[in-house]
Amino acid sequence: MKGKIGVTSDNLFPIIKKFLYSDHDIFLREIISNAVDATQKLKIVASAGKYKGSVEDLKVKISVNKEAKTITVSDHGIGMTSEEIEKFINQIAFSGANEFLEKYKDDANAIIGHFGLGFYSSFMVSEEVEIITRSYQEDAKPVRWICDGSPEYVIEDAEKAEVGTDIVMHLNSDSVEFLEENRISELLNKYCKFLPVPIVFGKKKEWKNDKYEDTAEDNQINDIVPTWTKKPVDLTEEDYTNFYHKLYPYGDEPLFHIHLNVDYPFNLTGILYFPKLKNNFEVQKNKIQLYCSQVFVTDSVEGIVPEFLTLLHGVIDSPDIPLNVSRSYLQNDSNVKKISGHITKKVADRLTEIFKEKRTEFEEKWNDLKLFIEYGMLTDEKFYEKALKFFIFQNTDGKSFTWEEYGNIISANQTDKDKKLVYLYATNKDEQFSFIEAAKGKGYDVLLMNDVLATPLLNHFEQKFPEKHFVRVDAEVVDKLIAKENSKESTLSLDEKNELSPIFLAITPKDRGQFIIDFQDLGEDGSPMVVTQNEFMRRMKDMSKMQNGMSFYGDLPDSYNLVVNIAHPLVKKIISEKQETLAAELTPAIAEILKYKSEKEALKKLKAGKKEDEVPQEEKDLLKETESKISELEDTKRKKLEAFGAENKLAKQLVDLALLANNMLRGEALNNFVKRSVELIK
Repeated sequence: MKGKIGVTSDNLFPIIKKFLYSDHDIFLREIISNAVDATQKLKIVASAGKYKGSVEDLKVKISVNKEAKTITVSDHGIGMTSEEIEKFINQIAFSGANEFLEKYKDDANAIIGHFGLGFYSSFMVSEEVEIITRSYQEDAKPVRWICDGSPEYVIEDAEKAEVGTDIVMHLNSDSVEFLEENRISELLNKYCKFLPVPIVFGKKKEWKNDKYEDTAEDNQINDIVPTWTKKPVDLTEEDYTNFYHKLYPYGDEPLFHIHLNVDYPFNLTGILYFPKLKNNFEVQKNKIQLYCSQVFVTDSVEGIVPEFLTLLHGVIDSPDIPLNVSRSYLQNDSNVKKISGHITKKVADRLTEIFKEKRTEFEEKWNDLKLFIEYGMLTDEKFYEKALKFFIFQNTDGKSFTWEEYGNIISANQTDKDKKLVYLYATNKDEQFSFIEAAKGKGYDVLLMNDVLATPLLNHFEQKFPEKHFVRVDAEVVDKLIAKENSKESTLSLDEKNELSPIFLAITPKDRGQFIIDFQDLGEDGSPMVVTQNEFMRRMKDMSKMQNGMSFYGDLPDSYNLVVNIAHPLVKKIISEKQETLAAELTPAIAEILKYKSEKEALKKLKAGKKEDEVPQEEKDLLKETESKISELEDTKRKKLEAFGAENKLAKQLVDLALLANNMLRGEALNNFVKRSVELIK
């Protein structure tokens, strides 16, 4: 009998043949999934007493014939009658098909999901497809259906002794890669390794006579009862670990696991693992495998589950997740969204449980776990609310605290004059050692926040808690890290500061960024000089490395403050040496500058209250000449001060000591510092 498939659009077959070319290997998943479904249906009708044959040892077999260029998928399932072929294979039209086909013609993965056309995916790789089938029903005759990818088909009587279905795909010239055993094995391992019915491909091999040879035993590629389908009470920690290594043979030991087992309001099973995360967590995304009734759907789950959950590993399985649709379709599916939200809750609840019951173990594993938790807190508000209770602060002494605990500990000593609670932190214990010690000397506690998400996390905390503020220990001298009422002020006048600044600015490294000279009274016992970095600017530059749209800050040079302690004896010595060396040269210049400044003020007074065109040109020229002389004299004075600074070994030594404390002295500069140190010691 000949006929025409009841499709309401002639565009269907061309679309099926060309769609998702990069993902056309899903045809094998679709055909095998149908075979598994048919096998399970036979077991159901047998249990109802409607089939008397044996349902023991049912399996799905895949075979390849290179010479005939065919792949055959055979099952011993429920089979079909000619009437059922007519209903399930030949009639694939439905109301609105034309409109749907037109809308999704470039995304036929959505078409497969919408039409339930898994069988027709075989035409992506085939120039002709045969169905040879025999129904389980008594006296049913075997039937052969054949189609070349056009709406026309042929259906005729066939010979088939056993119940079940064979799908024979005659591959087209573009798909001969699927005739290779390794390629089929790769696809079976990808899509079918956990299907609930045995999947057989060839024979098991053993090493014999210096080569692998087939044995008589079938090569079953799948585990029909994977770990996530079992009850947690029946599993040991070893079972969970072994399953993890089955999924990720080269992975490190996981930290913790969550066994999902939900049957209302949707069906969801699975096991999620917390892996050890490194700072390059981007490369570790999308390790969750998504299944639909043990059939692999995708391992690209970003946009399907919350972003931070893409850092987890493991398996999610739900019959409520559509099998044959595009990722964009999944992202907008209401069931997927509900499942996604539920998984977030289960993850947060499980972490809360582990923290409460095994806090010591939780803290020991915190460094491997924190990136995941921080990422979740930054990207998912509901997770943030729960995670704040088990988020861990670790200080530079290795002690751990919750958010609430730490706030209570530091509140007495680290509240500033504006009643803000100041959290001091370091990002590198070794590089910021002297600043950490100085803070501890004041009775402050210092957190260690040294991972890639530290900066955005601190910003997030400050947005949530405006009365709390985070400051890195090298952002200011220790007396100003936490602003108190009684902080000392510098006793130098503005003119004195302007005169001293060029001396120290001249010996700051030009290749390290911009330096601003700041004079403060840090006491005789304080460091003679300290290099600090403004918290806001440094944080903005850190953020610019992570976020688009902040290139303005990223393009700015690094900015530092060189704090000069005017109370330190060595700094006083430099000031005295400057006075002794330059007094004779600078005093007349300063007197001249003061004279011209006085003349400038007098000329400005003459201009006061007059419009520009009312001021005589002679006065304008004289003012301009006076300003020029002041500028020349200031420039000469500055150059003399810079020259003094550049030649002053003590000044250079003190600047280098400050740079060394910040790990900013390297290469030739460090070598010169060592040589100079030896000279000064002699």
